Amino acid sequence: MASSHGPAPRLELLRNIGIIAHIDAGKTTLSERILFYTQKIHRMGEVHDGTATMDFMPEEQERGITIASACTTCTWGRHTVNIIDTPGHVDFTIEVERSLRVLDGAVGVFCAVGGVEPQSETVWRQSEKFGVPKLAFVNKMDRLGADFEATLDAMRTRLGAVPLPLVVPMGQGETFEGLVDVVTREVLTFPADAHDRSYARAPVEGESARLCEVWRERMLETLAENDEGIVDRYLGGEELAPEEIRAAIRRVTLARSLVPVFAGSALHNTGVQPLLDGVCAYLPSPVDAAPVRGLDRSEGRRVVVSPEPKAPLAALVFKVVMEGSRKVALVRLYAGTLCEGDTCRNVTREVDERVSKLFRLHAGRREQIEEAFAGDIVGVMGLRAARTGDTIAAAERPVLLENIAAYRPVISLAMEPRNTEEGEKLDEVLERLCLEDPTLAVEQDEGTGQRILSGMGELHLEVVLERIRREYGVSPRVGNPQVVFQETVSGTGEGAGEFDRELGDQPHYGQVSLRVTARERDKGNRVRFGMATEGWPQAWVDSVAQGVVDSLQSGVVKGYPVQDVDVEVVSMQRRDGASSPAGYHMAAVAAVKAAMQSAGPVLLEPIMAVEISVPEAHLGASIGQLGSRGGKVENMFDRGGQKVVQGLAPLAGLFGFSTALRSATQGRAGLVMRFERFDCME
Repeated sequence: MASSHGPAPRLELLRNIGIIAHIDAGKTTLSERILFYTQKIHRMGEVHDGTATMDFMPEEQERGITIASACTTCTWGRHTVNIIDTPGHVDFTIEVERSLRVLDGAVGVFCAVGGVEPQSETVWRQSEKFGVPKLAFVNKMDRLGADFEATLDAMRTRLGAVPLPLVVPMGQGETFEGLVDVVTREVLTFPADAHDRSYARAPVEGESARLCEVWRERMLETLAENDEGIVDRYLGGEELAPEEIRAAIRRVTLARSLVPVFAGSALHNTGVQPLLDGVCAYLPSPVDAAPVRGLDRSEGRRVVVSPEPKAPLAALVFKVVMEGSRKVALVRLYAGTLCEGDTCRNVTREVDERVSKLFRLHAGRREQIEEAFAGDIVGVMGLRAARTGDTIAAAERPVLLENIAAYRPVISLAMEPRNTEEGEKLDEVLERLCLEDPTLAVEQDEGTGQRILSGMGELHLEVVLERIRREYGVSPRVGNPQVVFQETVSGTGEGAGEFDRELGDQPHYGQVSLRVTARERDKGNRVRFGMATEGWPQAWVDSVAQGVVDSLQSGVVKGYPVQDVDVEVVSMQRRDGASSPAGYHMAAVAAVKAAMQSAGPVLLEPIMAVEISVPEAHLGASIGQLGSRGGKVENMFDRGGQKVVQGLAPLAGLFGFSTALRSATQGRAGLVMRFERFDCME
């Protein structure tokens, strides 16, 4: 029986937040504590035991990493908090991207020992792209080597952020003994019993008072520099009440000029409740978040989507999950109300959909509800045509929201079913997985019958193969991973194509001349007409444009997709009684091939950004390993007592690199790789 959602909740008391960080910074452990302290769960699971609530996939429990974004809803005081725990591994970047797209705020988790690590930097910059206000939580303050101030410095230098510490540690590493709240001038103590949800506040005194005043003065000075509301009173030496300070902190957080910083140890249940207070006090509600804009298809103009339950529906599908043959769409409502049985418009696909069921999400479990309101993040069944990035809206106001960015796969492997029956099941499984994960792509080699599966990295494809075997019982033969290439041109070339043939007693003719020119890297392809097209049938012009686009799907070097070229159609010739759309389409295809051949075609390979953290004694061995794989060192610096080497290397040379690096450095090197761009390695 569905339980009614009741009246629309107060939007100002709703928080949609993500937890973002580098792998192993403690995101999932922090999420687990938040669920316990908000009484969403009654026993804390642990990542290292494979019992974490938010890591509910078997592959996550085995590896101790987050692969799929998990969503849950909890309450803290009067506030409702929707939380998405995102992956930290670079192979699952799309999970972070599509989560950030629908969140209003985020908590960046940093390891007090490792500081701002490479993937922390990546996800932080992704959040900046979407204008997401953030808090920071410096985790693992009790670990040997923890350094609170070094982490703050790394936030300034590596993220370009201005940290504003509000809760600071008393001691660090082995001397870590508690926290001080510099806003309220209180010492925070947390019970040794892990199952005790309470914590105590007491006035600072002695050494803790001296520590508090140093950090409080820094906080107020930074705050006054960035907020006009308190600068005069601060400069006048007036005492500011905690309520006034909190109001100023909220203003600078929403403006993204400062980042409030909290500290603690999630594993040892220290500092989580003050962080939750900070989430509710400083991060935006849907009302405070930057206005969402969309294209009103009925009126052909840009409009602002109002976050009101009574406004026309506007929602974004940010993830699709297949449960057997049933599709569950994870949806963020930006405006309006959605009820069971409602008919709505999939504006992206231009089809009508009917909502059969609505769910509140709690990682791998869910609670059925009857209706959802603006600001909510819910699961929806019944949206049969929905894909990641689709907009769901009211039929009377079909507003199209901005889609989620696409990613190009960089690595592929061949899969070969053992028989026809397994082949049919494998095709069905791959189609389902591609629905869930837009960074996967599948093609079938007509000659060999092999399925070519492409993704974002070795771990990405490894996890997909595990799911195929575990969840669907399909075990195809699998080849070694292969690099996915792209093609482009290095100069300018001209070419002409002519098609003159009878097909089914019907003559088809077309003649096209065009010019292909190289564009800057990552500018994409552009097709334009350098000739006047007035007087030409639109169907012929459209066929030429489509022929160019189709031809760029396969280049002239090795048949890979073409990128970063400008194609200018120079002229078209006609023949009365014979010219046809099909003729021009085929002529354009031939003209592109000819022009590319004369424009210096080149192969582009995936170039990876590589970061190696290693003790100085093993620095030479690490650089040698990178160089032997065709890599180049771009930067080198010290961080946390280790040498950090940053460089670029072709993906083709990096298969097995992590194993070789561990061997060469006696297991002491840390490695992070992420896709940088398709390019020629000079």
